Amino acid sequence: MTTAASIPSHSHSHAIVDLAYCDLHRELKFTRKVLERLPEEKFGWKPHEKSMALGRLAMYVATIPEWMLMTIRHDVLDMSDPPKMKIEPENHADLIKTFDTNADAVTEAFARLVDHELEKTWSMKQGGQVIYSATKNHVLRVWCLNHLINHRGQICLYLRLLNLPVPAVYFNSADEPDWVLE
Repeated sequence: MTTAASIPSHSHSHAIVDLAYCDLHRELKFTRKVLERLPEEKFGWKPHEKSMALGRLAMYVATIPEWMLMTIRHDVLDMSDPPKMKIEPENHADLIKTFDTNADAVTEAFARLVDHELEKTWSMKQGGQVIYSATKNHVLRVWCLNHLINHRGQICLYLRLLNLPVPAVYFNSADEPDWVLE
């Protein structure tokens, strides 16, 4: 998995990429650590009737790097014909493989990304109607990376509610009290 290698340093024309996404490698690494912990036999469990089941939430997290890649590669997402993405994992191995494939692809894309590409406008449309527009930088940071971090936190809560060990993501956890400072 290439996400284990650090994202290469860029020249001056990559200052925004380096500054805004210096944590991408770390966030992908710790997301994988959380996904590795999920027990396949609990994929159907959900804490509330309005909540996503654990397996579906995990697959959603595993596909967010794919959304990042689409944002880098395309200027428009048309929801009248959305991309077909996995919704439910077949099993734990499928979940991890999906995440690894997507994380590797987006890591490689970020290694080649230059600042001016982040300044382009990205739009979500429904047919001809624009629903939302922002710079690719904003979409990648807020609607992709921060979104991934948010839902990873949900998964950690699910683990706690299932009385399963929660991995240290930032500093430590009750189950992994040794400080992780990376």
